[in-house]
Amino acid sequence: MRRLHALLIAGTTALASPLAAQGLTDMTDEERSVFREEVRSYLLDNPEVLMEAIGVLEQREAEMAAMADQQLAAANADSLFSDGHSWVGGNPEGDITLVEFMDYRCGYCRQAFAEVEQLVETDGNIRFILKEFPILGEQSLLASQFAVAVKQLHGDDLYKEVHDALMVMRSDVTPDSLAQLAQTLGLEPGPVLDHMLSEEVETEIQANHDLASRLRINGTPTFVIEDEMLRGYVPLASMQGVVADLREEG
Repeated sequence: MRRLHALLIAGTTALASPLAAQGLTDMTDEERSVFREEVRSYLLDNPEVLMEAIGVLEQREAEMAAMADQQLAAANADSLFSDGHSWVGGNPEGDITLVEFMDYRCGYCRQAFAEVEQLVETDGNIRFILKEFPILGEQSLLASQFAVAVKQLHGDDLYKEVHDALMVMRSDVTPDSLAQLAQTLGLEPGPVLDHMLSEEVETEIQANHDLASRLRINGTPTFVIEDEMLRGYVPLASMQGVVADLREEG
């Protein structure tokens, strides 16, 4: 019975660690049958053990996913942090770099917009990089093409104005609405609308898509803070916590 009791403990532990089950292969058929009944009875009497094991498994899977993301970020660091075309704001000499892959028609990107701005402004020591990543249809692509065209033709300052305007824009994105936006910003619409379809704009947006593919990013917003990847909307307090933890580790 003592051996059977030890096997029972090993079996329940194996729910959290499959390696612990290796010792169970030495059982006789009779012991295995009794053991199965003991495990079933034990779990029915103590279902919290199963939930605890599932929690351990989920935690390990999350840790493995985070480690894989860190490896991906490290392998693509140059493209993430110094690709030569993405807009860079905040504090260019900041001790923390935050990268956002965004889509102008993404509701969660819009929700995160004000909070990311607040994070960068109140912290004062974050280097902030925007990656145009249109994935939600034709209007998303038009908006990104327009923003990139403005950046390439008129520079980073006007790009940021366009970015902010598109983030809060509630009307459909069309050539006419973009032309109106250009006029509002004091720009001649024609050259910008023409440049939207240029090879230079296509190349920049495609480079962002290629990078996202290598990082296994398929949704927006996705944030990369140093070597940590945050997939989806993250509340301001949580972002602040991640930044604080990274500084403490550094």
